[in-house]
Amino acid sequence: MKVRIKNLRRQFGKTLALDNISFSFDSGHVFGFVGPNGAGKTTTMRILATLDEPTDGDVWINGCSVREEPEMARRMVGYVPDSLPTHGDITVHEYLDFFGRAYGLRGQRLRDALDAVEEFTNLGGIRDKLIKALSKGMKQRVSLGRALVFDPEVLVLDEPAAGLDPRARVELRELLGLLAQRNKAILISSHILTELTEICNGVVIIEKGKILETGTIEEVLSKRSPKRTLAIRTLDPIDAVIKELLQLAPVENAREVAAEIHVDVNGSEAEACGILAQLVGKGIRVLEFRQTREDLEDIFMKVTKGGVQ
Repeated sequence: MKVRIKNLRRQFGKTLALDNISFSFDSGHVFGFVGPNGAGKTTTMRILATLDEPTDGDVWINGCSVREEPEMARRMVGYVPDSLPTHGDITVHEYLDFFGRAYGLRGQRLRDALDAVEEFTNLGGIRDKLIKALSKGMKQRVSLGRALVFDPEVLVLDEPAAGLDPRARVELRELLGLLAQRNKAILISSHILTELTEICNGVVIIEKGKILETGTIEEVLSKRSPKRTLAIRTLDPIDAVIKELLQLAPVENAREVAAEIHVDVNGSEAEACGILAQLVGKGIRVLEFRQTREDLEDIFMKVTKGGVQ
């Protein structure tokens, strides 16, 4: 399963919400979609979920065009909006049952699908509770359950972690990991960038309707932060260790940062490991030796300007 967004444009009056954007993601991958508020993330996701039409360009889901065959494309996409509307007197099970029937499930097939979704999202214990009485975290689980009830191949999640407590965010992250293992293609937008770094295989950074960066997490981090930086903690005097480090060939700079030594290295991983061997050979007592690199949040702050349209 491959999702391909190609030359996508969406104009609302004089506002160009999406300006010729292109990227793709595959089954078994979690792709992060990040950008400031008003960048065009929700517009892109709504088009992907067949809830809106592009002005130009197209999205292909396993070769199926969302413009030319929206009904067929819709059968392959589960969409989780940024918030679940507060419904009236309807229980969790009734809500999931309604959408299961809307997707054409009937009889034993419907019952099996509801049982599987309620078990996977851990909703069985609250299946008879009214949706309006649920916490934010539980509502997000219900929203995810609704998107999964017909077992789609693609999942599109718009800010699913917004407003969740730490435990609920961890549980959501675990669920997404399991879904990726089940070979789902997942696109998720979020402002919690540290968590995206942990769960995503790739990322798209968008601002003012234009893509600024796209690729695997490692590609984006390497491109924007090409130097290798090592963090070293030692029992020996920091000034003395820095002097030793500056004499080693791969070392470009060494400095003290919060009781650690940060070392900029222009070399391979093997050369970085050689630094540790040389320090130990000189009798320096190394407590910790690790590689550091800017995370996705650092990269985001560098490439975006916070502009809205």
